[in-house]
Amino acid sequence: MFGGKGGLGKTTFSAAMGYWLAQQGHKVLVFSVDPQASLSDIFQQDLFGKGPVQIMDNLFAQEIDADQRVKAYQDEIRQKIRAMYGMKELPEEVESYIQAASAEPAMEESAIFDAVVDIVVAGEYDYYIYDLVPLGHALYYLSMATVYDAWIEKITSLREQMREYDQVAAHLRQDSTMDEDAILNELLYIKDRIQASSRILTDSKHTAFFFVLVPEDMIIADTLKAAELFSRFKVPISGYVVNRVLPEELKTQDIPEFLRHRLDMQARHLGRINDTFGAQVLGRVPELERDVTGLTMISRVADYLCG
Repeated sequence: MFGGKGGLGKTTFSAAMGYWLAQQGHKVLVFSVDPQASLSDIFQQDLFGKGPVQIMDNLFAQEIDADQRVKAYQDEIRQKIRAMYGMKELPEEVESYIQAASAEPAMEESAIFDAVVDIVVAGEYDYYIYDLVPLGHALYYLSMATVYDAWIEKITSLREQMREYDQVAAHLRQDSTMDEDAILNELLYIKDRIQASSRILTDSKHTAFFFVLVPEDMIIADTLKAAELFSRFKVPISGYVVNRVLPEELKTQDIPEFLRHRLDMQARHLGRINDTFGAQVLGRVPELERDVTGLTMISRVADYLCG
């Protein structure tokens, strides 16, 4: 996972890491849930809402369409209600409730979170590169696993108590036949999925989270605060990557005073980054002369990042 404030290079590094791993022979999926994601731009292909799209040998990319996912989510809910209660058609009030709930922002977030769980739990790729949304939203998505787990735990516990009462009532009626509790089974299924994805996302043996930052004072301060928050959700922070570093060789050239001041300021910020994050600073990627789009430029960033 690559995280950080918007516009620092998360998508660029996600694409570059995916490219590098694919070149090593691993089957890789780079994916994003950000509605403003730039994977389509950087890979120069229309990826939005199309599922996994092959970019090159071993490399696939996916941008999740939240609206499409919400509609699929609605259909899934309708189907499960019909199956549980043996209905051919849903009562009008139930359908109205589903429609009303879908207008809530939480429904979209739930559907997207569920899509991420689908992708991760399926286990179809050797590596998953998660191009996270900007920090505030990323923390929200990561916290959802904890919130969902607590909520499902409570509902499941209540349902199990109800199940026990049903069994006592059946015994008193001398009725040995009891239908399988479809609602309890569904709750347990959801709980297992959430816990499986949470285990993967917080397992330092299988998951690496990298912060992307640039040598600027405010970005360093924001990254420090974010790192403290992420640690509360037990996300394994594996290191920091500094992007857009101006080349040192500029100092030896005849450059404008403005650029010389920028280089001096950058040197101070890089020193602070080293003092603050130490050995966790795993790499520096220079400012490039053009935008990173297309596989040729992605491969250049991959060399700086992983070479």
